[in-house]
Amino acid sequence: MWTVIYIAPNRERAESLMNMLMVEGVLARLRPAGISQSDNGGSVEILVPESEAEEAHEILASNIVY
Repeated sequence: MWTVIYIAPNRERAESLMNMLMVEGVLARLRPAGISQSDNGGSVEILVPESEAEEAHEILASNIVY
């Protein structure tokens, strides 16, 4: 089962975070969240397998700059 671990504000940010996870060996995929107004304008969910959710959270928490 896939679990949403983060909702990015746009596709560019989501792809960047997904790549970060994949470099660390975590399988990830993206899914649009809601209805986007343009190709890059809508929120995007980042999903990982449920068994990797905790590790993915740790990776994102240690690498995301707010």
